Amino acid sequence: MRRYRRTLVAVALTTTVVAGTAGWASGTAQRPVTGPVPGAAAWTADPVLGRPLPDPATAEPAEVAAFFAATTAAEDRELVRRHPLVVGNLDGAPVALRLTANAAAVRGTAFAHLAGRAVLAFDPRGRGQVAEVFGDLEHARQVSVVVPGSDVDAGTVDRASDPYGTPAGMARSLRAASGPGTAVVAWTGYTTPVGVGIDAASGELAAAGAERLARFTGGLTAAGAPRPALFCHSYGSVVCGLAASRADARDLVVLGSPGMRADRVADLGTSARVWAAKDPSDWISKVPNVRFAGLGHGNDPAAPSFGARPVPATRAVGHTGYFAPGTDSLETFAAIARGEVR
Repeated sequence: MRRYRRTLVAVALTTTVVAGTAGWASGTAQRPVTGPVPGAAAWTADPVLGRPLPDPATAEPAEVAAFFAATTAAEDRELVRRHPLVVGNLDGAPVALRLTANAAAVRGTAFAHLAGRAVLAFDPRGRGQVAEVFGDLEHARQVSVVVPGSDVDAGTVDRASDPYGTPAGMARSLRAASGPGTAVVAWTGYTTPVGVGIDAASGELAAAGAERLARFTGGLTAAGAPRPALFCHSYGSVVCGLAASRADARDLVVLGSPGMRADRVADLGTSARVWAAKDPSDWISKVPNVRFAGLGHGNDPAAPSFGARPVPATRAVGHTGYFAPGTDSLETFAAIARGEVR
């Protein structure tokens, strides 16, 4: 009975303090954005090429890649002109084509700050979702994807007050540290929890995000990119844990993680190498590593019993300091991103 009471207390604490990047505010319930972007029905019904266009809801990234391998440059331009939002979000489509399509798709939306940026994916629904590229993704020898935690959306991919705690800031820093021949994608491609509440303590939003992340990584490799290393921060590590068995990744790196909904590396069902970092001052250590009645995210990935490879983080400070220049964590992340660590 005493153990049961302790578990209930731990779960209550989990719902109070487990969060992502932005602090201790009350949580606001979110509904995950899923399915194809607006305009998908018009796309599939369009007879412009005289042959079926790949259905965004059902076509696998490999099918999308095969479709575009058979189109002409003129056909590509026409598809972008008629359906920029759909083309820009087709996992498996050529990188250059998606960047061109999304440059058109972001114009005239509430996310004008994304204009002029290398946007690989863009969904204007809800709070907005975006994937931004740092480096030359088409020709990179190694690719990384940053998966952020709570309180992030298309409107908050950068934050001057916390430059290394946002997806763009983390990706920008990792790209600078990893150097030529690498590309980093800041993937804000799922509906993140807002503040601290049930969303942050449950796996519903993470499960929806995991589906999108697995498809996104499959789209990268189908388009010819190398298998990426995933860098998963805070609640983003829950997303990566649930996506691990399906994501086409070579490395899976979690930092400031509340848990991955797994007890040990073997439970993730992935061939990727799994790494974990947690600095001594990160408040995530106060979050109990429990799972009960669907709440909490399980064992600490940085604990020896989990079996992940340790990433040193003694020079990182706080929950969002892992990508700060001069830290041992960033130094190791960059080596992983370059594919140097064996």
